[in-house]
Amino acid sequence: MKNLETARTRVEELRALIRENDRHYWLEAAPQISDQEYDRLYRELKDLEAEHPQLVTPDSPTQRVSGAPLEEFAQITHRTPMLSLDNTYSEAEVVEFFRRMIRLLPSETIRTVIEPKVDGVAISVFYKNGRLQYAATRGNGTVGDDVTQNVRTIRTIPYSLQGLAPDEVEIRGEVFFPKKAFRKVNEEREQAGESLFANPRNAAAGTLKQLDSRIAAARGLGVIFYGFGYYSGSELSSHQESLARLAEWGLPAPVKTWKAESPEAVIEAIKALDEIRHDLPYETDGAVVKVDDYQQREALGYTSKAPRWAIAYKYQAERAETQLLSIEVQVGRSGKLTPVANLSPVLLSGTTVSRATLHNGEEIKRKDIRVGDHVLIEKSGEIIPAVLEVVLARRTGHEKRFEMPSKCPSCGEPVVQTPGQIDVRCVNVECPEQVKRRLEHFAHRGAMDIEGLGTMMVAQLVERGLVRRVDHIYALDGEALGGLERMGKKSVRNLLDAIEASKKQPMWRLVFGLGILHVGATAARELGDFFGTLDALRKASLEELQKAPNTGDVVAQSIRDWFDNKDNQDLIEALRRHGLNFGKGEEAAKVDDRLEGKTWVITGTLSEPREVFADLIRSHGGRVAGSVSGKTDFLLAGEEAGSKMEKARSLNVRVVNEEEFRQLIG
Repeated sequence: MKNLETARTRVEELRALIRENDRHYWLEAAPQISDQEYDRLYRELKDLEAEHPQLVTPDSPTQRVSGAPLEEFAQITHRTPMLSLDNTYSEAEVVEFFRRMIRLLPSETIRTVIEPKVDGVAISVFYKNGRLQYAATRGNGTVGDDVTQNVRTIRTIPYSLQGLAPDEVEIRGEVFFPKKAFRKVNEEREQAGESLFANPRNAAAGTLKQLDSRIAAARGLGVIFYGFGYYSGSELSSHQESLARLAEWGLPAPVKTWKAESPEAVIEAIKALDEIRHDLPYETDGAVVKVDDYQQREALGYTSKAPRWAIAYKYQAERAETQLLSIEVQVGRSGKLTPVANLSPVLLSGTTVSRATLHNGEEIKRKDIRVGDHVLIEKSGEIIPAVLEVVLARRTGHEKRFEMPSKCPSCGEPVVQTPGQIDVRCVNVECPEQVKRRLEHFAHRGAMDIEGLGTMMVAQLVERGLVRRVDHIYALDGEALGGLERMGKKSVRNLLDAIEASKKQPMWRLVFGLGILHVGATAARELGDFFGTLDALRKASLEELQKAPNTGDVVAQSIRDWFDNKDNQDLIEALRRHGLNFGKGEEAAKVDDRLEGKTWVITGTLSEPREVFADLIRSHGGRVAGSVSGKTDFLLAGEEAGSKMEKARSLNVRVVNEEEFRQLIG
């Protein structure tokens, strides 16, 4: 009984951990742990449930396909369920998988096809009479998000299939971020002062779930198709035949595959793929082994969430061993303290690594990481390497334990840790490191674009006590700047002119420059379009914020918390006194409230510029958004309305022309 209760407690802990990480991975496209760590938790849960069948429940993660449809998207029911694959990191388990199939089909030769496991996002596209009708994510396996408009921007997906195609066909594949496009996007984000995408897979997931298809179009996603969910034409007999059919229709399919009829041949194919996978244009994290013959697939059958005729072998993430020389704690612009490992330089994934993230103090304690330890670091498609584990066999006893500081390493003020949260923060708004990071962000080209206010200049201003808050830059004068290093008269004049010019920057740049948690450049643009003025945004309730495009509960709460902070309120008023652009002053220009609480999207060619109609909507109490979603009330459509019109109709959003709009506002 004691063992059962212990198992029950651990099962509940594992389910909670897995569900939390499912939420980060599927809904937020921001995983908190590595794939291998997630798989370890999942395997432990599966083993415990196998040992104690009475603990299995229908809602256990082992009984379901991970993921859930998002509320912002219309939903599509798949013709047949999109199941996930069982996976393993063990060659022995691949061999056992093959031998199990031999036991189930003892008198038959089992041919398998081995192909790259694309590290992307599962997608299902549906063609009717050869024309693309819709595309959906996996979702919960039965119902997924309608991402048709974003998928239409993928250039390798044809609107019409080539040659003869069945009346209806549902095609399964994987959307990915090409390596070159991923590097390009991260370079652009760095230039704009936005946080970098951690890896191509999560960036692809986030891109597919953008409400504005222009963002998806600009990022250049790719896709590989590998099979069918539904096929109304003459029966196909094998996986190889299916891949050939996809190629005939002009759909991208795996270029290189291997065939194997024995466990040993499968392992050889997996190793051959490992040798060439880094040359592929997309990230791969493993190999997929599938039975080729469809009749054999039917005979082998399915579990509740995965086919018995396929398995995914996942390659170990690239690792290297090195020594942890020291740990320094960095202070970000939000006050978050992040420990970073300084390492003895080591070659990993083609680059020399000398620093790695340690995430937080709790992670250091959990892994018992000490200064002087030899550690394994990992870089699996990630931008920043992470310390995976300690090589305990190399420990000498001279290593030193590390504790997160109780005082900020920058300003010396006590740090705080909110109950229930892992992050440790410095809450001193005048903390020098925070001020530096906030000022660098504020002045960045993607925000207020103040040329000359770079890292070196910011450091001088803060260290000499000339700037303790971002608004202080607007009080700088020639005398103060003239005393700084490398600041001649011309440099001083240029910097003062750039600071003055920044006062006229659009309101959305100011919103982005303020550095509100979770509000990047794209979100700031949408908030600017939606609310019109900084004062309207500042006064918006939580419910009103949630009506803005791409602003869910977390982002809305973050914005509300920021504006509720007394220090931030003082900052806003100081910026107002300096004459920065707070928007168009829609409250003063308000005519009436005929459109109060209504969200509008404008599309197509109208008799006047769109901004004229946006101003009219705001003057009558309405809001203007940049893209159609379930929160949209009206679409004002002119000539050549395009995809927004289709999206509005699919969501039953009321569409009005210019004449009807003018009647609505009287």
